[in-house]
Amino acid sequence: MRIGSTMARLALAAALAAVPAAGAVAAEALVIAHRGASGMLPEHTLAAKAAAHALGADCIEQDVVLTADGVPIVLHDIHLDTTTNVAAVFPDRARDDGRYYAADFTLAEVRRLSVTERRDPDTGAAAFPGRFPVGQARFFVPTLAEELQLIQGMDAATRRTTCVYPEIKAPAFHRAEGLDVSAATLAVLRDHGYADEGDPVFLQTFDFQELKRLRRDLGWRGRLVQLIGENRWGIAPGTDYDHLRTPEGLAEVAQVADGIGPWIRQVATGAGVTSLVADAHAAGLVVHAYTVRADRLPPGMPDLAALVRLLVVEAGVDGLFTDFPGRTRAALETLAPVD
Repeated sequence: MRIGSTMARLALAAALAAVPAAGAVAAEALVIAHRGASGMLPEHTLAAKAAAHALGADCIEQDVVLTADGVPIVLHDIHLDTTTNVAAVFPDRARDDGRYYAADFTLAEVRRLSVTERRDPDTGAAAFPGRFPVGQARFFVPTLAEELQLIQGMDAATRRTTCVYPEIKAPAFHRAEGLDVSAATLAVLRDHGYADEGDPVFLQTFDFQELKRLRRDLGWRGRLVQLIGENRWGIAPGTDYDHLRTPEGLAEVAQVADGIGPWIRQVATGAGVTSLVADAHAAGLVVHAYTVRADRLPPGMPDLAALVRLLVVEAGVDGLFTDFPGRTRAALETLAPVD
């Protein structure tokens, strides 16, 4: 499990004054379990997080949304219908758009739901055919506090330190609902010992205005990562990802954050490696790219190992979000140091 080297990799990622350029030891890239070991078990369940820990992930991700009573829960979407049986349990609680929003349900109500593999809410078809069967076994939506306690308990039992990697989801949506997802998330993190630069935590968001608020207004002292999407996705109104990927935009990010989290196709395409990682390193930012999936590879990519080599060896990223932390760790450990 390479337990003794986990903190060394975290220290490398934290050493922002000496960000490794291309040519560093490739196998030191962080393995970040994307929604847990979500290629093995339903995403964001405690079972998926326990599996990710057992598979040796350096960091485990938590997407955070709020319930109607303001409790941070770990759920990728602001909706419940793609990963739970909410339509069966509460058939009359959808909004006019037909969706079921977490912000409309109390924690006690969310506790009544079963989590399943991600699926199309209209057809019921699995989003990733071949993964854990839809509707099989019994899982539930955890609170952020419960997940942090699980990870800390597993760390205590294995004498490891696993970093946590929460994402502030849809802060503008939450504000419109009268909820402050950032303040609530920070309160839980601080209650569990995650608050300062040296703590094993990265906090991320797609919303650049919220990123600045986290640092300047809410007083977050831990590490911050600006996620980089595509403008056409409509994730964070007011955030211009085309600009943030330029050297000028990266310099603005570096004023408040410690790293960026770009889409893998912004890092490397069929035409080759882009300048994004080198530009980010020049600005003093680490780069953690998303998402490595063995069952959804970019066009022309033969397998997961080839994708890992492209991103880590050729592009020089410092970490990989992956649905398959065990296979990604194995691929990294086959890489030789880069000259």
